[in-house]
Amino acid sequence: MNRVMIIGTNSGAGKSTLARLLGEKLGIEPVHFDAIAWKPGWVQASAEEIREKVLEVLPRERWILEGNWSPHLWRERIERADTIIFFDVNRFVCLFNAIKRRFQYHNQTRPDMGAGCPEKFDWEFFWWIVWLAPKSRKRKYEMLNSQTGKRIVILKNRKQAKEFLEKL
Repeated sequence: MNRVMIIGTNSGAGKSTLARLLGEKLGIEPVHFDAIAWKPGWVQASAEEIREKVLEVLPRERWILEGNWSPHLWRERIERADTIIFFDVNRFVCLFNAIKRRFQYHNQTRPDMGAGCPEKFDWEFFWWIVWLAPKSRKRKYEMLNSQTGKRIVILKNRKQAKEFLEKL
């Protein structure tokens, strides 16, 4: 397990936490897409800026890339990864986790987020978690089913994530 792509159906699924814990276990510093994609004040980086930063990571022999951001080098990440971990967590569990995270990091920026982006929760984010993000679930399963020669791990909850880490 040298090049790990961690994706999920939604925000709040546990991707960032798993990336951090897996990184500690494997001795690999995880790269969080949210830290790449967001500039201070919640300004989204340009597609070219995101592309440049991801292209710095992909040639490495070992990496953990966490986050969906499918418009940005999705195919290249999949091709280069030897392991794809997919969090398929219920949208309402994700919603609960995102709300909990909002209180946990009140007026703070999470370690896996771009600098100057204090934790927030608004109507747009709610709508993303409950309605928009889950629509990608079928496409992601199709992508996973088309992969050969890769380790595919599907996690439905944090208990399964913990068990996965313990077995490594």
